[in-house]
Amino acid sequence: MASTVTVEKVALEHEKAEPPSEAKTSADAVATKYFSLVEVVLRFLLFASALVAVVVLVTSKQTKGFMFPPFPMLVTRTAKFNHSPALIYLVAALSVTGFYAIFSTLLSFYSLLKPGCFTKALSHLIILDVLLLGIVASATGASGGVAYIGLKGNSHVGWMKVCNVYGKFCRHVGASVAISLFGSIVLVLLVLLSVYSLSKKIPK
Repeated sequence: MASTVTVEKVALEHEKAEPPSEAKTSADAVATKYFSLVEVVLRFLLFASALVAVVVLVTSKQTKGFMFPPFPMLVTRTAKFNHSPALIYLVAALSVTGFYAIFSTLLSFYSLLKPGCFTKALSHLIILDVLLLGIVASATGASGGVAYIGLKGNSHVGWMKVCNVYGKFCRHVGASVAISLFGSIVLVLLVLLSVYSLSKKIPK
């Protein structure tokens, strides 16, 4: 008799310890919706950062006139982003990222409105997120190196700084590099969010 009472107590304690399956399902649904909303916001921020960085860099053109003392003639020189392969690489990387961000934002938003749609496609976005993270990070690093040379120069190899002459051009390049760095951080957050979301779906 005592053993029967003990078994019933253990069963009651076990039922109290474990929440009902319906409550678990509801909590999982709320968490999934929250993660989906955060993902939509991050992907929109990725698109906005890529667009702004490209516009700022493309509009960085600056023309300066120089007078040569021996001759009374004015020579003009123009600084543009397409004079540097690293800056061209950054524009290309950000352009691809912007188009990808539009597609992935729409996909994530539609999935938020209709849960269960495009689940497999959304799980595959993590691969493209990682790929674009590597591309954008490398382009940002290369452009940052060029920007630093333009700002400080390099006396060891005789590279002269140019930001004291092309101030507007350097400000645009620096702002574009900073914004693309922000885009890289957004991609890191997207990868972490996707990994966490996938880990929650693994049965324990």
